[in-house]
Amino acid sequence: MIELKREGDVFVLRMDAGENRFHPDFLAAANDALAEVEAAGGPKALVTTGAGKFYSNGLDLEWLGAHQEEFVPYLESVNALYARFLELPAPTVAAVNGHAFAGGAMLALAQDFAVMRGDRGYFCLPEVDLGMSFTPGMNALIRGRLTPPVAHEAMLTGRRYAAEQAREAGIVQRTAEEAGVLPAAIELAASLAGKNGKTVKAIRVELYKPVIAALRGPALPE
Repeated sequence: MIELKREGDVFVLRMDAGENRFHPDFLAAANDALAEVEAAGGPKALVTTGAGKFYSNGLDLEWLGAHQEEFVPYLESVNALYARFLELPAPTVAAVNGHAFAGGAMLALAQDFAVMRGDRGYFCLPEVDLGMSFTPGMNALIRGRLTPPVAHEAMLTGRRYAAEQAREAGIVQRTAEEAGVLPAAIELAASLAGKNGKTVKAIRVELYKPVIAALRGPALPE
């Protein structure tokens, strides 16, 4: 489900659970992996990637449908994972190997930089078409990481951005062919691994203080 390996100064967190939806077991495994990265000494950076055509499709709606009483705690756990990425004492890069939809798209946004697969990489926030709204924390994360016009279009239209469109919109920083996505992300991460992790965290936490506060706050509007 979640595999964490270290390649020199770069940790690679590989998600390999089909559509990589956020089942509670998936979230627990992701948190365990982040704890290992946090505890590691020396220069370090983190790359996340998926498998096949999926980076992540976000919330596990099937699980939620069977556990409706867990709706609020579940959303809190998802928001907390995003916050943890923003609080990680290491640079982070998303290697978007395929579909990054809904919560999976937000997972990519919670990281410092992103490299997207050129031919079948897509970024989409389809909540408007699913009849779903965003938690205050998710709303803050999207608005904190995208320009107002891009956030407006992405959230209100559910536009599906192909890789080059996502790069032009500032959603991702680089594109690459399928085989080059992960190497490009690792190369970028390695170039940043020498940054002092505590300083990286301090700068990012201050930069996104309102976003983190919203992610750590109530999952639903009060």
